[in-house]
Amino acid sequence: MKSLVQSVAAPASNTAKPLYRWSLGIFMLSVIAIGWKYPLLGFAVPVAMLAGIFGGFFRGRYVCGNFCPRGSFYDTIFGYIGGNRPAPKFLQSSRFRWIILVVLMGFMTWRIAQEPGEWQHWGSVFWSMCLITTAVGIPLGMIYRSRSWCSFCPVGTIAATIGGDKFLLEIDHDCRQCGACEKQCPMGLSIAEHRDSGALPHGDCIKCSSCLNSCPREALSWPG
Repeated sequence: MKSLVQSVAAPASNTAKPLYRWSLGIFMLSVIAIGWKYPLLGFAVPVAMLAGIFGGFFRGRYVCGNFCPRGSFYDTIFGYIGGNRPAPKFLQSSRFRWIILVVLMGFMTWRIAQEPGEWQHWGSVFWSMCLITTAVGIPLGMIYRSRSWCSFCPVGTIAATIGGDKFLLEIDHDCRQCGACEKQCPMGLSIAEHRDSGALPHGDCIKCSSCLNSCPREALSWPG
């Protein structure tokens, strides 16, 4: 019987996309489509950001893989029209990721500071940040793997830093290192090579369970 965690962390593979992932993706598109007119919708952005960071204290990037609206959009859309090549290594480097974090957070803060007393201005800033960063992630998802943007997403970087050693994917010795799990991993992580250690010690695992659903020997599991 699947654990509660495995049930909640629904599959994100190309063959099984639960309704709630489509719903999250449609919600994200709605924010982008009409957020310019209804700035209040822009506040969905900091809510998602704070959820990802807060979740990092307990399960690393679990929120990224299961509840992020933009991530769900990438999973569903690029599962059909996206590429399958690993993202360039420099996108995953610590230096590049922290530069992106500082630049984006600094730009957002500067924009907000221009009219700090206007909540509509705040909402518009959040909306524009969502629009810009999504526009960056779309071509990456079409050329490389669906979650290429997530390789250097500022929220993901913070969550991985906070909880990179929490809630690790467990690898049983029944694993035959066939590589099926790695083909389905939206982050392009090397999983099977960690069989002997019994767990995947990678902070950028987004806990999406794509690997679990692709393993023919059911050799992968979550703690608990």
